[in-house]
Amino acid sequence: MKHLLDSVFSQRRRALAGLLIGAFSATVSLAQVPAPIRIGMIEGLSGPIANTGEAVYRNLVWATERVNARGGVKLPGGNRPLLIERFDSKGQTEEALSALRSAVDRDITFVTQGNSSAVASALIEAINKHNEREPARQMLFLNYSAVDPALTNEKCSYWHFRFDAHADMRMTALMSVLREDQQLKSIYLIGQDYSFGQAVLREGRSQLAAQRPDVKIVGEELHPMARVKDFLPYAAKIKASGAQAVLTGNWGNDLTLLVKAAREVGFEGAFYTFYGNALGAPAAMGEAGIGKVIAVADWFPNVPTRESEAFYQSFRQRFPNPADDYVHMRMQLMIESLTQAIERAGAAGSVNAATIAAQLEKAEVTLAGQTARMRAADHQFQQPLAVAVMDRQGAPGAKFDVEGSGYGFRVIRNLAPQQAEQPHRCNMIRP
Repeated sequence: MKHLLDSVFSQRRRALAGLLIGAFSATVSLAQVPAPIRIGMIEGLSGPIANTGEAVYRNLVWATERVNARGGVKLPGGNRPLLIERFDSKGQTEEALSALRSAVDRDITFVTQGNSSAVASALIEAINKHNEREPARQMLFLNYSAVDPALTNEKCSYWHFRFDAHADMRMTALMSVLREDQQLKSIYLIGQDYSFGQAVLREGRSQLAAQRPDVKIVGEELHPMARVKDFLPYAAKIKASGAQAVLTGNWGNDLTLLVKAAREVGFEGAFYTFYGNALGAPAAMGEAGIGKVIAVADWFPNVPTRESEAFYQSFRQRFPNPADDYVHMRMQLMIESLTQAIERAGAAGSVNAATIAAQLEKAEVTLAGQTARMRAADHQFQQPLAVAVMDRQGAPGAKFDVEGSGYGFRVIRNLAPQQAEQPHRCNMIRP
């Protein structure tokens, strides 16, 4: 019996020792894993614009995966991975500010947002105040889509960097195509009723007057953002106006539903859009959109280069579901720029929000043949722009479709960064 008990106790001691060794090894292993550099994404992940927020998240995750796959952010104390943390703003400014406070509580240095210029404006103001109040916990704001021109003009901030072309830059690119359409004699302006939508219509009026004074504006309307469920009344007014084209900055469901309604009422004119190449708009227009839906972007999948094609195909391999087909070069370049800035700040011996901002002002990055740089004077990214027209997949210049719709966008105009660049009205205050 004694031998049996000794054997049992011996087995238990060995088992306990094994558990302790395993726990110790796990602790050592965890201690060796470097803490990630966290980026707080503040975006509408529920509600009527949730699809745009989820699409952005996929882009940012893919961008950070690429950095992490090559070893992470290289710093003197060792490489560190990037990590995206999600904060749901529900598409509301107050919720976004609440999310920002949560990011502060978690000691997150970098926040990113874009799907609303009104939200971006509130975040800039809040971060300015926070950074002045708590210099030891300063933050940077990386903006990938909020394109109200004021954000890098009158409201410019040392702590805010915009990686999308602003509305006036996009309008200039669109107008380079519109002004050559000599058949166009009448146009309808429609947009979302907030700072960005108002800026689009304002700049549309200005550039039409300067470049095509012969084109008559037969209607102009602003509608509530993300609250209209039925655009048929708007579409009916557009058709009744006799407009040959629509100019709109609408995005998300506000664009998709507008396009669907226009098709239903039999509107046969063109759509000059900021975002007509994604999130359901091509499928909503269908055959009626071929040759008539025109969009402007920093990059299109059908840019005819090997680097661009490989870049797009790798995204589709990572996210094979056609519904997930929403890739933007600027979001990739944003993460590359941040990585470059952190590494340069680390090499200079100081890594904090202010020193990283000083390096981000000088960022110049290239990915898949696309090169862009940050303009230090106003923190407005300078990059190529392209204008494309909807076509059937497989037509010349339309190798790839959008979201499995069978329709793609064929590039018809390219603008180099210096052609897209515009003067600024920023009076940057530096710390």
